[in-house]
Amino acid sequence: MTSHIYRLPDEQTAALLSHYGAAVAAKRRRALLFAVALALCTALAAWGGEVDLQKLSDGLPRFWSYLYDILPKLRLSHFGADFAEWFWNWDGWLWLLAETLLVAYVGTFLGATIGFVLCFFASANLMKNAVARALVRRSLEFCRTVPEIVFALLFVYALGLGPVPGVLAIAIHTVGALGKQYAEVVENIDMNPVEGVRATGGSWVEQIRFAVVPQVLSNVVSYTLLRFEINVRGASVMGFVGAGGIGKELLGSIRQFYYSDVSAILLMIIATVVIIDLLTERLRHHLLGIEGRR
Repeated sequence: MTSHIYRLPDEQTAALLSHYGAAVAAKRRRALLFAVALALCTALAAWGGEVDLQKLSDGLPRFWSYLYDILPKLRLSHFGADFAEWFWNWDGWLWLLAETLLVAYVGTFLGATIGFVLCFFASANLMKNAVARALVRRSLEFCRTVPEIVFALLFVYALGLGPVPGVLAIAIHTVGALGKQYAEVVENIDMNPVEGVRATGGSWVEQIRFAVVPQVLSNVVSYTLLRFEINVRGASVMGFVGAGGIGKELLGSIRQFYYSDVSAILLMIIATVVIIDLLTERLRHHLLGIEGRR
């Protein structure tokens, strides 16, 4: 078998090489312009935030010193007694940690439920009314823009101390975060089943029930589990403003310089989050695996 290589005329080759060189030069100029703009924005942010590298350098040793101070003094010869003294209030902390988990769970459940309902009104492929869609989207933006700690402070002022303000604060923020994520999933569905249900005379609700929900359910569960992990961390901080849970105990230990208590509580929180991460990660992968086999 013979092959033929066709050589372009020198004039055409030179023109193509010229266009290629111009395109590469333009791409490099855009990359350089982006790098300059990024460096300028970083410098402005550092100036506006009053970043002091000297102060940071001076403060780092104190940071490591604090970490060293909160570590327990465990002696090998008296390990059992030292460990028991370290976790002297483990049952009380465990109860507060369970309250934190309940705050995160109830807040996630309420927020995910409301966000799931609102996401269909925020999806451009399902909600054709631009005004209604814009109102729902702006509401979701408000819910996820205001920090949870601000909502918690407002509810603590209105309702008093306890876990209820923490639940409401997490629920509102979860509505905004998950409502946005759910809406993006809905906007990427296959519209053929929706049109099929519509062609048979199905109502808007029936279209969602039989054509949309089956397509998005696994992703909705995955996002909800991921949000629950985030809310467990958030619920631990809610106690700083009196919204219940382990955070109040942690803040009290920090303020009273109970160093060993601080490390014990932090270790319990970290262990709880790690366990939840592992369990929810396996469940998410299982759900996504089922979706991939269909």
